[in-house]
Amino acid sequence: MPAKKRNKKISSEDFRAKLKLKHLETKKVFQEKYPHVDKFFADRNFDLGTVREHSAKIIGTGAVASALLLNSPSTDDLLPKTRSVLAKLGETTVAPELAQQKLVSEMNSILPETVRPLSQSEEKSLEKVFSQVLGVPAKATLEGEHLNTTFGRIGAEQHLRRYPGDTNEKHGTGVILKEGMAPGLGAWGYFANSAKDMNFDLEQKEKWYAVVQTLYLPDWNTRQPYLKNWYKYRKVLMVNTDNGNAVVASIADSGPAAWTGKHYGGSPEVMMHLGGPRYKKGPVIVFFVDDPENKIPLGPVEYNKLNLPALAMSQT
Repeated sequence: MPAKKRNKKISSEDFRAKLKLKHLETKKVFQEKYPHVDKFFADRNFDLGTVREHSAKIIGTGAVASALLLNSPSTDDLLPKTRSVLAKLGETTVAPELAQQKLVSEMNSILPETVRPLSQSEEKSLEKVFSQVLGVPAKATLEGEHLNTTFGRIGAEQHLRRYPGDTNEKHGTGVILKEGMAPGLGAWGYFANSAKDMNFDLEQKEKWYAVVQTLYLPDWNTRQPYLKNWYKYRKVLMVNTDNGNAVVASIADSGPAAWTGKHYGGSPEVMMHLGGPRYKKGPVIVFFVDDPENKIPLGPVEYNKLNLPALAMSQT
């Protein structure tokens, strides 16, 4: 009797990567076969990949409009709903001094006890929390791109050389210089060709830089240079899950190596804000910042004035 054929299991991350590649292949074939149609959509700032979302919105709007026209609600029906909406609005209004406790509490109710890749539903729940409490439009998946894990451990990094001849002493004063200067350059080389070419924007990118494991993305080797350009200086929201401190950072290096047990890295300034001068390693959430108009500045997300550094004084 022939042996039964086993069903090969596939992880959610592998499945997601395969879907992403299929999406990109289909989009590329369409662009090559119908360049005039692709140009038509591009001139109107319309992404063909989101056509289902547009269709869903149109269908949903039509359904709501039809319901309103066919069913004229009475005043008695409307009043309870209005009270319910107001009650819910009241529940989501948080005093500034309680915002950090609310963020930590909400994250704890969603996150698993141990660090691991999150499910899509967990990531969607966190997106809502960050939008409501932090006011930052953060996404686990942006423009079809997704990190191998959005919930992992961050480690302390050194200052990066911004231009030829840059030294550690030029990166600030005091304890922030303790980590020193990295022996090599970041994944994208110098930030500027010379000291005179430096500007405030480039200074901020190095000051608040993040490190993510682009080298371990399943399609990193097959989709260059697109992915390298896409990730260069990409804004990410980094949230310390122990204390709720948050920073908007700029991806400027690739790593850390898998054997370190860490998934991300942060500049001395990033680590200082996330947990204080003794903070070297800890669990964080890393989401992309949806900021196409570049309106969200790099640096601390000061959604309140409360700080709970005692909850995150992890040591290496």
